[in-house]
Amino acid sequence: RLVSAMVSAWNAHDARAYVATLTQDADFTNVFGILVQGRAAIERSHAAIFQGMFKDSMLSATETRVRFLHPDIAVVDVRWEMVGARDPQGNEWPKRHGLLSAIATRGADGWLFAVFHNQDLPPPERMADIRRAMGQG
Repeated sequence: RLVSAMVSAWNAHDARAYVATLTQDADFTNVFGILVQGRAAIERSHAAIFQGMFKDSMLSATETRVRFLHPDIAVVDVRWEMVGARDPQGNEWPKRHGLLSAIATRGADGWLFAVFHNQDLPPPERMADIRRAMGQG
């Protein structure tokens, strides 16, 4: 449910709904390695990118894995794809693939992401080459 809410908010380009999936004191590291701390700051940064480089982007979660470390703490890995984005210079960004790794906690407001690390991944065909080189396929 939390991942679905995050994806829906992204696709609506709604920064307020997006950060509603985060704790008030969340740590958010984006695909560029930039850390933004706290729901208010994360909302401001997403409002800006939703008006700029990601205003036409569409996100989809292609695979979600959850591992419970404790009944109230879960590690969530989401493989994602994105189309319609532009790079920081405004150039069309080809279809993107990535991995979001997050820690979710359950509190009075239900499940929310507390720590969020996002990264771009190579295209799937490149990943297959890398897996073979590692002896995994």
